[in-house]
Amino acid sequence: MFLAGGTASGKSTVARELERLGAWRIDLDELSRAVLAPGEPCVAEVCAAFGDDLVDPETGMLDRALLARRAFADEPSAELLEKIELPHIRAMLVRMLTSGICGQREPACCVVEVPLLDRVESMVDLADEVVVVACPLEVRRERARGRGMDVGDFDRRVARQPSDEYLRSHATTVIDNTGDEKDLLVRVRAWWDAHGWA
Repeated sequence: MFLAGGTASGKSTVARELERLGAWRIDLDELSRAVLAPGEPCVAEVCAAFGDDLVDPETGMLDRALLARRAFADEPSAELLEKIELPHIRAMLVRMLTSGICGQREPACCVVEVPLLDRVESMVDLADEVVVVACPLEVRRERARGRGMDVGDFDRRVARQPSDEYLRSHATTVIDNTGDEKDLLVRVRAWWDAHGWA
């Protein structure tokens, strides 16, 4: 299943609890970094688009900071990077789901944490279910502030994320997180039990 939710929605807490219950956990953010590791085919495509000087010739390491400056300089460049990366991320995810640990151990559930659901609509067919952790924006802002995040930074992140309406409209299940963490974990356990994985 795909797990989505905005900044400070409680998505990571849900993912950790599902992992504790026995699910296998994959973070798409980690996969996006993995496809840019030395020797990965994606790196050659990125260099062809954004410059060969992005890679250290001795180590093969990609200068991610320099790539970010170039790729996020304007919208077309950001879209180009996304267009290059997404097929590689999808291919790696498919390999993990079919021949990786998930395919070998057959856990009851595989949780794929999705940072931006609207960017990976082409991958939703890989999921049996899309679970969204929902929480009002003001509550999320206060939680983020309580964790030490600058409110301006929070607002900038939220502005780049899909809206709550978008997430709800693409969800199979919505887990409400307006209460405290104990309430959230009770709801997660109820979702887990409803699937007969207890």
